[in-house]
Amino acid sequence: MTDTPTHEDHGLRLNGPALTEDEFHAEFLRLRRWSGSETDQRGTLAGLTDQHRLAALATPRIGRAVSLSMPINRYSGPDNSKPALHHMVDLGDVEAPEPSAHKDFIGLDYHGKATTHLDAVCHIGYQGELFGGVKSRDAFTSLGSSWAAVTNMSAGLLLRGVLIDLPAVRSIPWLEPGTAVHASDLLEAEQFLGLQIREHDAVLLRSGHGARKSSLGPWNSDDASAGLHVDAMPLLAERGIALLGGDGDSDVRPSPVAGVHSPIHAMALTALGMPLLDNLTLEELSVECAALGRYEFLLAVAPLVIPRGTGSPVNPIAVL
Repeated sequence: MTDTPTHEDHGLRLNGPALTEDEFHAEFLRLRRWSGSETDQRGTLAGLTDQHRLAALATPRIGRAVSLSMPINRYSGPDNSKPALHHMVDLGDVEAPEPSAHKDFIGLDYHGKATTHLDAVCHIGYQGELFGGVKSRDAFTSLGSSWAAVTNMSAGLLLRGVLIDLPAVRSIPWLEPGTAVHASDLLEAEQFLGLQIREHDAVLLRSGHGARKSSLGPWNSDDASAGLHVDAMPLLAERGIALLGGDGDSDVRPSPVAGVHSPIHAMALTALGMPLLDNLTLEELSVECAALGRYEFLLAVAPLVIPRGTGSPVNPIAVL
């Protein structure tokens, strides 16, 4: 176990520049894709067609598949305050043989730092509103959300994925927790990695979180993690991407915005209707992409069909 890291600069700026809550609100309004008129609750996925999926399926060159999921974690730690529950319910001694049956139970509070998961558009509200201006209090009950739930993605996602591998760009093992990634850094990564972020893409940001954890041990990434600064979101919105993810939760922490703890979540989910993939494992994908000299791939994501759910644990697969 390690203490929360200090903010050491390895080439990128740290979590600033700071924004006031009013400055963030103005940026949110500029980015917002709805204005009170009828909104498609699928958000950025609404524009995907069969032709886009067929184009994504043509992306792989060698057919190698890489899992981007963390293992389900049953053990508490600084980055796992709510361990998953997993135990056997049948050791072959409950049902009559033959054959014997072996069954287990799993339960998890997946929104956090310990489980790879997909955030549905309804997951985050800002100033009492969800994407499309729907009031959070109107959409939610104890049973979940009637608006923009994860079931809008029940057919799964097949997208062209691109890996923004910033440690590779900077020739460092990882970005230190607390390092903000800016629009200029994304543009530099495009040029260095030989790719272009395009409409309907899934953009995955590698900060080297997994490499740092393997080397130095876990830390509480609620307190400090590398991620996007607010100024990166207009570029991603302009490019028209469909999905955003990373080996953290996309937000730089501490937040650069006073009074808003997760500004990227608010801008992606609430302003744009863009689902998020949190806590990806990107180390193997980084190695494979570097070996191929190619940072694009087919990304397949299949969430569980959870009526009124705010998201789902997932095992995303990249096919190179």
